[in-house]
Amino acid sequence: MTETSVDVAAHDRIATYGRRVLAGGELTREEVLWLLGLENTADRFDLMSWANRVRERFKGDRVHLCSIVNAKAGGCSEDCKFCAQSAFYQTESPRYAFVDPEPVQAAAEEAARNGVTALGLVAAWKGLDEGPMLDEVCARFEELKRSGQVRPDASLGILKSQRVADRLAAAGVECYNHNLETSRRFFPQQCTTHTYDDRLRTIGFLKQAGIRICSGGILGLGETVEDRCDLMFALKEVDPSFVPLNVLNPIPGTPFEKNAPLAPLTILQTVACFRLVLPRAEIMLAGGRTVNLRDLQSLSFLAGASALMVGNYLTTLNQPVEKDLQMLRDLGLRWDGGVSP
Repeated sequence: MTETSVDVAAHDRIATYGRRVLAGGELTREEVLWLLGLENTADRFDLMSWANRVRERFKGDRVHLCSIVNAKAGGCSEDCKFCAQSAFYQTESPRYAFVDPEPVQAAAEEAARNGVTALGLVAAWKGLDEGPMLDEVCARFEELKRSGQVRPDASLGILKSQRVADRLAAAGVECYNHNLETSRRFFPQQCTTHTYDDRLRTIGFLKQAGIRICSGGILGLGETVEDRCDLMFALKEVDPSFVPLNVLNPIPGTPFEKNAPLAPLTILQTVACFRLVLPRAEIMLAGGRTVNLRDLQSLSFLAGASALMVGNYLTTLNQPVEKDLQMLRDLGLRWDGGVSP
């Protein structure tokens, strides 16, 4: 078989998978593994082109924007090996207790000015149980909800009971981020202080409370292509509204500080596969996109992404919001607070 015929065969196979998803069908694990294994640049762009069609079919030209506030920083009891906020590692991460109302309201005002739909309060701790801290957390969300400026979101770790999830819902939390992070197989290699099932149990509590699910993962932890594929299908079972895709930004002092960076085209190829597996979800580019994708950030939307985290991350900087909004304008994409010319 000639090289040209091999390329044509791959082109036709990618098109077959793309058309199937466009028509409402699904891909198998074996098919997605094949897509993740594509090495030819033209084939990768072929895949991205079909993922872009799927994005346009199910999400249109509107991009969902969200921002986060590091509501409680550092000293976390969990040993997630990518995280600068873990108490297990010596990093330069800041440490402070749960924030007062004023910084949260200031962040909400800034988000609203930029057309950002949601503001997530993120806390570095294992999770929430009933008690004074839950009361304080709920008060902060009630204040944010009353302001009416942004959708109140949360990322507060593992929830200990259904009662906690119900309290958060009553306080105004509409969406909760709780990433699966990686595959079930690889999870113990990146965290040992809680389990994959702990995370699934929390998601179950949230769903029962009527809170929308935001759940994704981190690429570049040292996982295999099979792990990335398994994460996609695990998330398919969870059925989240939002799927944030982070790319490891190695932090000095953490166990993953020497991990080799993923190639930008590998990241985009993976984004495209997430879109084909989860065609109706908001596939969101989040932490690590600036340092890992560099000048190719805009291609993430042509690879199927439909959402973007803007503003700074928990312990690292992002590019200015104005630059992100200009990127969307240049692509002819819209967001809640602005439209392309």
